[in-house]
Amino acid sequence: MNGAHQQRDFRIRFDWGLQGAAAIAEGADVAVVVDVLSFTTTLSVALDGGIDVLPYRWRDETAATYAAAHDAVLAVGRREATDGAVSLSPRTIRASRGIRRLVLSSPNGSSISYALQSATSTCVGVSLRNFHAVAAWIARQHADAVVAVVAAGEKWPDGSLRPAVEDLWGAGAVIAELADTHGFGALSPEAEQARCAWDAVAGRISEALHDCASGRELVEIGFADDVAIASEMRSSECVPVLVDHRFTEAAPPEAQVTRGLRQCLP
Repeated sequence: MNGAHQQRDFRIRFDWGLQGAAAIAEGADVAVVVDVLSFTTTLSVALDGGIDVLPYRWRDETAATYAAAHDAVLAVGRREATDGAVSLSPRTIRASRGIRRLVLSSPNGSSISYALQSATSTCVGVSLRNFHAVAAWIARQHADAVVAVVAAGEKWPDGSLRPAVEDLWGAGAVIAELADTHGFGALSPEAEQARCAWDAVAGRISEALHDCASGRELVEIGFADDVAIASEMRSSECVPVLVDHRFTEAAPPEAQVTRGLRQCLP
């Protein structure tokens, strides 16, 4: 690995996809995975509902076995979901009942998280719904941390990385929160560019998400609600931390109590 590509001289690093994650997570204390449409948005909705999430590489014949071994429900693909089924769509997670553990497979954010679970750094999931909560948790728990922020991106039909602007914005949001609110310095040039991209759309994020290529794609195939949920900026206090192969809630005890009381209300 070329040391220059690892951004070793910087406290906040940024790169794209699985290969970028492997480069910048080495030597970092915290790895932040961002997949706004939709893995990390769906992850935040699941944890808000008390559901632990097990990331898995893109679904193959082993996914069902993996889910069964962990006593978890396996989410199906968006287009495969029938009425009442749970899929990568956050709308289906929000409507679900009685699920405690969920295996979420995707070729992007979930696959990256699955690969990072064997790394020495802490792995967390960030969306536009919870970037502020994750940044605050990092500042509180890892005040001197080196942070590697990974935009998952999408895939072109040939399997190559398609940089997805919504993930650049999500990465920039958590970078800006760390830098501006919590005083984290030493941003790499790559991280600084993500921060600038966020600054350009922060005041109109719902419009920007609906207009970007990934947002338009979801709207065209009937998943406009997923884009709307992804636009719920700062709506969640969940902090998804990957522990023992699953994302679980790492919020302070008082936040967990508040969330539990809210869920019990009629």
